[in-house]
Amino acid sequence: MGTSIFTEMTELARRTGAVNLGQGVPELSSPPELLKGVADAVLSGANQYPPAVGFPALREAVAAHQLRRYGLDYQPVGEVLVTTGATEALAASLLALCDPGDEVIAFDPCYDAYAADARLAGARLVAVPLVLDGDGFALDADALRAAVSARTRVLLLNTPHNPTGKVFTAEELAAIADIAQEHSLTVITDEVYEHLVYNDGARHLPLAALPGMRERTLVISSAGKTFNTTGWKVGWVCGPAPLVAAVGAAKQFLTYASGTPYQEALARALNSVEGWAAELRGTLRRNRDLLSDGLAQAGLHPFRADAGYFVQADVRPWGYEDGVQFCRDLPERAGVVAIPTSAFYLSADAPGWLVRFSFCKREESLRTAVDQMISAR
Repeated sequence: MGTSIFTEMTELARRTGAVNLGQGVPELSSPPELLKGVADAVLSGANQYPPAVGFPALREAVAAHQLRRYGLDYQPVGEVLVTTGATEALAASLLALCDPGDEVIAFDPCYDAYAADARLAGARLVAVPLVLDGDGFALDADALRAAVSARTRVLLLNTPHNPTGKVFTAEELAAIADIAQEHSLTVITDEVYEHLVYNDGARHLPLAALPGMRERTLVISSAGKTFNTTGWKVGWVCGPAPLVAAVGAAKQFLTYASGTPYQEALARALNSVEGWAAELRGTLRRNRDLLSDGLAQAGLHPFRADAGYFVQADVRPWGYEDGVQFCRDLPERAGVVAIPTSAFYLSADAPGWLVRFSFCKREESLRTAVDQMISAR
């Protein structure tokens, strides 16, 4: 394994002092009461192993959240499992559901852990490219249907989507559900950006809420993106008891359990997440608009980001066909670090001129980056 582009760009940011809009590490604050809750839990002695399946209060809060927001009824005992972040939830789910030689379908570009997790399970990730559609991305249902084979075991869906910022529409989800049911596929949904949808025309709808999908879907989310606590690594899996039990069987030999004081504090915070999430969405929406407008003023072509942390941009107006070279030159040219979107593509015909910029940063960081890029155009 060689040095990843993420490591390379982070080192470039450190060496040059550039504004780092590469990785999705928030510079934004967390709810003060949540931070106090963790401190209180630590000082009260909540520092030993939690139950392997997660603290009862957090599992109850996750179940209540799913019912309150989406009408999905999960039992806290047996149908909710707490994990060490969504990252472990994804790995444990694929280890639990896949045998060597199985195939997993995901939409391209995709979070880079998906292919690695499939390899850990001995499976092969089959990429179905999202179609460039004006200033956004769209599902190609025919391509998805054609990708299903006799070896396909799992369909992995990330919505809201990283790195594109796409929110799958109700029509797209219905097409995915039809294909999953037609071919008896188990679906894993990665919904970590569920609270970070910005555009009025977009709405997050869990695939599990569609008719016939609850019994074949594992829903994964986490606290990191919702509360700006990515370092706490607390996630969860919801689904039918047999599937959740299988994930738990794999998870027990990964971390077993973690995050005792964080779990205690998050159980309370999740029960009143809506007010905090609305405030955070407002901040991130303003950041997204600031960055998108700045990229356009700098002569690049930003794509629409309906959710998440990132804006995609076409860098060809600066004379680049290769986003990797653009990102290597950008710190010296404009004092900014970004990530080439090709790092997230598995398809050979990926649009190499796409670059990902992060906006989960302080406003002053974004303004500095935008001003420097405008000056450098």
